[in-house]
Amino acid sequence: MARRAMGRRGGAGRGGVQGARRPEVRLPALEPFRDGELEPDGDYDGLEFAEEDLTGHDGGGARFMDCALKGCVLDETRLHHARILDSVLTAPRGVGTDLAEATLRDVELVDARLGGVQLHGAVLERVVIRGGKIDYLNMRKAKLRDVVFEGCVLVEPDFGGARLERVEFVDCAVKGVDLTGAGLADVDLRGAVELEIARGVDRLAGAVLSTSQLLDLAPVLAAQLGIRVEG
Repeated sequence: MARRAMGRRGGAGRGGVQGARRPEVRLPALEPFRDGELEPDGDYDGLEFAEEDLTGHDGGGARFMDCALKGCVLDETRLHHARILDSVLTAPRGVGTDLAEATLRDVELVDARLGGVQLHGAVLERVVIRGGKIDYLNMRKAKLRDVVFEGCVLVEPDFGGARLERVEFVDCAVKGVDLTGAGLADVDLRGAVELEIARGVDRLAGAVLSTSQLLDLAPVLAAQLGIRVEG
């Protein structure tokens, strides 16, 4: 079982915002993955997946505990309803990875290069997404608690209908985000170096912005409120 120190507790941070609790995963000695193919409802404990090509594999409903995935290819990999616990995913790459309704708890995702990844209906708790770039991230109706996006680029992420609680954006670019119908509580956007809201600006209650971000969003907010600015 992973030797995991408890992540820092999310106490009141700047502006009274509750900070996210980060995972601090300490993996045990790992055995190499030798099975060749993921299996639906498989049980993977204490394994290292190194440079594995998992294109098209079906690991739906599988459980990954105390695992490390390093440089794996995840094109069209089916991991719906999977549980990824106390694990570290480093430099995964792929298009169309299916993690719909999956559970990620105490997970670090580092330097990912992903496109069209499906996380709708998923549950993320104590997760750090650090570095890399994710295009067209689908998190519709997902539940995020104690999640940190750090130093990454998110292109047109979709949080429609999602619930975000104690979520931080640190040194990352968020381009064309959709917040339609989302619910936010203690969501700290001040650290985002770029913030572009395509839809759902009316759902920002529960978020904290910097003064400069508020000024940048002024035209969008004015349009939402039906305010005409002239002169």
